[in-house]
Amino acid sequence: MQEQMIEQSIMDYKEGVSKFAKHMPDVVNHYHAFTDACFQDGVIAKKTKHLIGMSLGIQSGDEYCIIYHTKNAVDCGASEQEVMEAASVCAAFGGGYAMSQVVTLLQDTMATVQKVH
Repeated sequence: MQEQMIEQSIMDYKEGVSKFAKHMPDVVNHYHAFTDACFQDGVIAKKTKHLIGMSLGIQSGDEYCIIYHTKNAVDCGASEQEVMEAASVCAAFGGGYAMSQVVTLLQDTMATVQKVH
């Protein structure tokens, strides 16, 4: 996976949110305020919260969340080993479905994100 594809996926999501916000601005604004608050450093570090988000993205098959939260976890200082350990916990819960996301999209995203860092 190339860096450009990661950035394009994030931009596609943001563009979709902008279009949706034209119809539902209060929903989008409240959603962003809520998620921004959820991912702030607290007792649980922001990095760990993104690793959790990444794992939930894997479990639910949400490719945008896998890409977004993997990138943000690395941006917050997560190592490849931390990403893989979090992913392995998810795979333990999610079985083959989660494992297929770990061994494809997650690893591709990590390889691309690491080139940037």
